[in-house]
Amino acid sequence: MSDHTTTRDRIVAAADELFYQRGFENTSFADIAKEVELSRGNFYYHFKTKDEILAAVIARRKAGTQAMLDAWTASAPTAIERLRRFAEMLIQNRKSIQRYGCPVGTLCSELAKTGHPAQEDAGMIFGQFRSWLRAQFEGLGHRGEADALAMHLLSRSQGIATLAHTFHDEAFIHHEVNEIGRWLLSLQQPAGKSR
Repeated sequence: MSDHTTTRDRIVAAADELFYQRGFENTSFADIAKEVELSRGNFYYHFKTKDEILAAVIARRKAGTQAMLDAWTASAPTAIERLRRFAEMLIQNRKSIQRYGCPVGTLCSELAKTGHPAQEDAGMIFGQFRSWLRAQFEGLGHRGEADALAMHLLSRSQGIATLAHTFHDEAFIHHEVNEIGRWLLSLQQPAGKSR
């Protein structure tokens, strides 16, 4: 049973990477099977269709996103520090972002172009970020506008990722993350003041 799980996990991990690097449409069963060194028969034992693999990849990304958000929540003592962790994700992933773009944004965009049924499910990863960001802005005392601020930061990070990918400009990423940091500091509430 554990061998079955391990092989399946290897397939999903390889597919996740290939979907990110090449795109869902440009990745074939053969590409994934070659990456994990599986025969076609063994591959089909675990997944019958590429859509099944896509569903597993999206589930893997959701779980990874939730684990990351939980880690940020546990390790950063204040809302402002947790929001900085989100922005700094752009710096930590700058090499892959410059080469391939944002893994969530690129997949959502590709699935939207083809009207793929998994489009909404993939978009829920942005929903995870949105909910978590909203909670952080509420923690800063911006309850009434927390969702708008969450969407602003989410859209800004996507814009940075898109332009960093387009221009392959690492300095731009650092500059924009610093600007986000300044913006976040401007949102801190003076003691005793709430909205």
